[in-house]
Amino acid sequence: MEYQHFFDAVTNTLSYVVWDPHTADAVALDPVLDYDPAASRVSTRPLEPMWAFVRARGLTLRGILETHCHADHLTGAQALRAWSGAPVCIGSAVTEVQARFRALYDLGDSLAADGSQFDALLADGQVAPFGSVTAEVLATPGHTPACVSYRIADLCFTGDALFIEDYGTGRCDFPGGDEATLYRSIHDRLYQLPDETRLLPAHDYLPDGRALRWESTVAAQKSKNIHLRGDTTREAFVALRRRRDAGLSAPRLLHPSLQVNLRAGHLPPQHQNGRRYFQVPLEVAADAAWDGVC
Repeated sequence: MEYQHFFDAVTNTLSYVVWDPHTADAVALDPVLDYDPAASRVSTRPLEPMWAFVRARGLTLRGILETHCHADHLTGAQALRAWSGAPVCIGSAVTEVQARFRALYDLGDSLAADGSQFDALLADGQVAPFGSVTAEVLATPGHTPACVSYRIADLCFTGDALFIEDYGTGRCDFPGGDEATLYRSIHDRLYQLPDETRLLPAHDYLPDGRALRWESTVAAQKSKNIHLRGDTTREAFVALRRRRDAGLSAPRLLHPSLQVNLRAGHLPPQHQNGRRYFQVPLEVAADAAWDGVC
């Protein structure tokens, strides 16, 4: 199998196209849609190089694979589906995430919590064929309850569970996240893959200004990961992850991202005036109870 990475510098997101050079069958992973929060405008800007690459190589896109419902960028899955006809797939536990955030955003019937927005829900351990490209689904929850990694030949796409070894692991402070669960997903599952397995994350944040990286190995992670090495105990990792998460800010595109990504990349439905809207929960400080307002 061959692959090509694509990097959206605005959101530090890595997307990928993987293909079989003998058949030209391909899959795309974690495509990105641009969102300008100041103008509240979406565009396909970061998706266009990926689609141009697919067309230039004469590839046939057989599947669009999401590692999870990202909270830091809008997925470009539906735009890519419209261009290619490829189905949009995600881990089957996405229904739990949909139920949690449907309540948070008070979306009611506008968001079904049954995964029906996606073309396919993939179960842990499932071996899913996309033409001649076969993806093994590995449930790797902890960052969210529905995170999966995809193993394709000697490649494993880890989403936000595991980054390049000098940046560590995904945060666990979103609803449904859990540090001990993420430890098991990485230590007891990803680190049990052959040492030479190539690991490819959904983000690179360029720590200390280093050049972009998009590939590591199981062996490198077990020996060098700054949060979780092969000899790191569960207790040590949980304590470290909780300390780190306590100081993190919410992602800049948290609310718009989730309201699109829970819908498999579909935008919110139109209102009677023909416009679409994101809903943003408002947190009011306890001492801000102004008379007649709160």
